[in-house]
Amino acid sequence: MKQIILFTLLALSLFTTAAKAEQQAGAQYKILGPFEVHYIAFPSTFIQPDIAKNYDLVRSPSKGIINISVLKNSDKTAQTATLTGTARNLLGNSKQLEFKEVVEGDAIYYLAQIDYSNEEIYRFNIEINKNGKVQTLTFQQKFYVD
Repeated sequence: MKQIILFTLLALSLFTTAAKAEQQAGAQYKILGPFEVHYIAFPSTFIQPDIAKNYDLVRSPSKGIINISVLKNSDKTAQTATLTGTARNLLGNSKQLEFKEVVEGDAIYYLAQIDYSNEEIYRFNIEINKNGKVQTLTFQQKFYVD
């Protein structure tokens, strides 16, 4: 009996560790009401200069990009919405995020940029407004200067 409990705890621990590693490796998503919201925050130097120019983004070792897409749960179609949000560091300093909508074929996503210091952690609080119904996305990200 003790072996079964120990095995179950070990399996749960490995599953949780694997899930966290997968989330830290790239884009993540959360189900918020009728939406599946995909999000990622990463250094702006990860994108090529020509792509940055096309989307009016600034590449810098201390500037990040927040990319969010909103999909309808039922059929996974991209949705337009109004996004507003803030990023707060661990010292309590808050920055307002300004999102730009990008439409490429059937894909719709929202981009914002943020300045950061090395190893700075930001907690994001983003409101997604679709037809007057608001869902709130929260997540945090640690940034590193290249």
